[in-house]
Amino acid sequence: MPPSPTQPTLTTTTDAAEALAPEASGGRLPLAPLLALSMAAFITLLTEALPAGVLPEMARDLSVGEPAMGQAVTVYAIATGLAAIPLAKATAAWRRKRLLLSVGVFAVANTVTAISSNYPLTLAFRVLAGIAAAAVWAELVGYARRLAPPHLQGRAIAITLAGIPLALSLGIPLGTLLGGLIGWRPTFALVTLVALLLLGWTGVVVPDAPGQRPGSSQPVWKALRLPGVAAVLLVTAAYVLAHTILYTSIAAFLDVRGLSDSRESVLLVFGLASMAAVLVTGALVDRRLRVLTVTAMALFIAASVVLITSTGSLFAVYAAMVLWGLGWGGVATLLQTAVTDAGGGRGQALFVTVCNSSLAGGGAIGGVLLGNFCPASFPWTTLALLALALAVVIAARAHAFPTGRTAGPSPLTGG
Repeated sequence: MPPSPTQPTLTTTTDAAEALAPEASGGRLPLAPLLALSMAAFITLLTEALPAGVLPEMARDLSVGEPAMGQAVTVYAIATGLAAIPLAKATAAWRRKRLLLSVGVFAVANTVTAISSNYPLTLAFRVLAGIAAAAVWAELVGYARRLAPPHLQGRAIAITLAGIPLALSLGIPLGTLLGGLIGWRPTFALVTLVALLLLGWTGVVVPDAPGQRPGSSQPVWKALRLPGVAAVLLVTAAYVLAHTILYTSIAAFLDVRGLSDSRESVLLVFGLASMAAVLVTGALVDRRLRVLTVTAMALFIAASVVLITSTGSLFAVYAAMVLWGLGWGGVATLLQTAVTDAGGGRGQALFVTVCNSSLAGGGAIGGVLLGNFCPASFPWTTLALLALALAVVIAARAHAFPTGRTAGPSPLTGG
């Protein structure tokens, strides 16, 4: 997987891979560091979304309304999106493990959240955690690729990003349950403990990697000129917007269909289907990136159609959750593999910005739809965005989502 002729390098991909992971030269995946990366993805998303599960209790204790408390999630996502590109530029020469150890910031932020009675202070540390998340997200895919032999890089990314659906299907519901049993403050304290354990694990099992030579990096925005990068980012924006609009508003959608008592089971089905998609994607992404991406889009579109046509049928909603989960669970692996193939580390920095901006935007759009239209508008909006995403994937067969996947710019060089 050589870098393009215009890209400066520190070392060859082969040399760096062998230095980081001797197992890679033997065709094996180093599971211990990859699982540590997966837990980093897990703790990042858990820290981001946990306030949504204990929102009423946090709002009451901090003496603010629930909409204001909901900004604890929004400011985290915005901070991650805004910090990704300047952080990538400012830290380009740093050794990469320093950035990965930013998981320690989650321990600090969650500790402050657990003990604070001051709303502005809580939001300030949520912003700090969001910035740390930008540092972690920017490193996960590059590390996964460095640790794996070329023919297993997609599988390594799938293992690393399995922490995302694991957080959604297990971590956040468990956090919500614990918040009801022991209180939201002890729950955040437990997340602090998990972050500290992960910090130690990462320090022991994840190898270090060099940064770039001073002055050798190119502006992140120039990655948009590389073939395929803009197309992947457009698909990312549309797909993440579609998912976030529907996911953040699913409770209201179920309420108007008379299915409010089934929220937990509906989301559990979604989470289990997402985990199944992770397994399938991990097994096939290195050979079937384009097919899997088109299939994911088609499954989510089918889920939207089922939700549009269902009229209070719990069976239909369960069927839609299965389709949606299968379409969503592996998409982070697919899109991050595609953008890093096309744009290397700079493409990954752009991906973090677009993805987190879309997460924040999806929540805002969902609120507008809820305030001005009926909840039935959610799947229609999702369907329109997914149709756009699918059209781009189908058209971008030369570079963004090629029929035969070949790795692009080296993640070792930052793109």
